[in-house]
Amino acid sequence: MAYDLGNEELDQRLRDLVADVSDNGNQDMIGELVTTVLKLHRDGATRGDLKMINTAVKEMRYSNLVFSRHDEPKVTIYGSARTDPEEPNYKLTAEFAATMASHGWGVITGAGPGVMEAGNKGAGIESSYGVNIRLPFEASANDYLDPDKTVNFKYFFTRKLGFVKESHAFVIMPGGFGTLDELFELVTLIQTGKSDLHPVVLLEADGTNYWPPLIDYVKNNLLGNGMISESDLALFLRTTDPNEACEHIFEFYTNYHSQRYAGGRLVLRVRKAPTDIELEVLSEEFSDIIVEGKIERTEASSAEVQDGDALDLERISFRFDRRHFGRLRQLIDRLNDLASLPETTEIPAPMSEEQAERPW
Repeated sequence: MAYDLGNEELDQRLRDLVADVSDNGNQDMIGELVTTVLKLHRDGATRGDLKMINTAVKEMRYSNLVFSRHDEPKVTIYGSARTDPEEPNYKLTAEFAATMASHGWGVITGAGPGVMEAGNKGAGIESSYGVNIRLPFEASANDYLDPDKTVNFKYFFTRKLGFVKESHAFVIMPGGFGTLDELFELVTLIQTGKSDLHPVVLLEADGTNYWPPLIDYVKNNLLGNGMISESDLALFLRTTDPNEACEHIFEFYTNYHSQRYAGGRLVLRVRKAPTDIELEVLSEEFSDIIVEGKIERTEASSAEVQDGDALDLERISFRFDRRHFGRLRQLIDRLNDLASLPETTEIPAPMSEEQAERPW
């Protein structure tokens, strides 16, 4: 069903206007965006609602522009703005960020002080990005950021989208309400399939004892009461070793590259597909998440070919139950066991909201 204003004359004028501005292949989506704005106008939306929507769209547009200029893989670091430079977790954050930057990764933080400052300081200004939130007590970005790589947000929800959309891995340091909010939203997005799978590391300095009580709570209360599955615990790693945190991220992309739904099947793109014997073993081991049939090698789907989507990679596919993403993460770990870590890791493009047959 067409998404339009229901007035042929106005709809044609809108299409002509969009075509006059640019002839790229996204005229249909631009037309829908403009149509939504005109519908808000026709609906008589309040000025307050229009201000909120207008600001949110502007923030997302500028964030997309900033990050589109830089295509290296990126890791987001979350953590407390109150961490002092003399604290072990500040120094640990800087060490981790420096190691990631030395391997060609960019480091995204919330642009503030504390852990955020440590991440940008460790990575260096050339490898640092900031997604700043304007707060009455914390308005400016830290001194280790290039203004051209910093996006200032009014709203937390648009800022959160900027973090998740542009990152290939996530490290969460000890922090307050905001840090825990980011952690649980991130794990929720992955657990429900709203985000593609990414490595998530809970990192802290030795002796801090920040994460173990929280993990025990998750195990004893969430898992213990059947509110999550045991395999959901595979969605994150806790460590006090910055090198282990780095290796966990690198190893996630050893063989696995990305995923996409096509023809009702989940397609996993890999550097090296399993052999027939290995596929049989994997199909048996992960039969609990296969709706029917088994895991098979496959060629690029027509949608992937049309989009030029990672066509140089091998593929396996199966009918995934679209529910147990912790088990899917375990399958990816098994696929990574089949290949050795390459000298340079090929990283997928940042998350795309709409892919062929994405089921939600």
